[in-house]
Amino acid sequence: MRLAALALIALIALLHFYIAWFEIFAWTTIGARVFDMFPPDLFAQTTQLAANQGIYNAFLAVGLVWALLIKDPSWQKNVANCFLGFVLVAGVFASITVAFKSGLPQMVPSAIALVLLNLNKSSKDT
Repeated sequence: MRLAALALIALIALLHFYIAWFEIFAWTTIGARVFDMFPPDLFAQTTQLAANQGIYNAFLAVGLVWALLIKDPSWQKNVANCFLGFVLVAGVFASITVAFKSGLPQMVPSAIALVLLNLNKSSKDT
């Protein structure tokens, strides 16, 4: 279970690096396709706001990668729980404020990873 959780954490980190990239560098192209419920002219006007969001997504990704690099299983689990919790809350918030489907790519994988990570009673299980 722990190995599956760690693999999912790596995938979530990659997803957040991708989100950060498109919010910082491709907001007017990819952003407009992803968030097709918004008017196309909105994206050029919100480039700086999107880049700011992208930085936060990069922080989430870096935190998850940091968790993967921690050798102590207990600390690794604590840091992973923290950053997965942040991702889950971000997904819930996106689902409420933007569109339900917007939050799903964050909510579902982070919730599954949290469950898998915490299934084992001992943090020393491998």
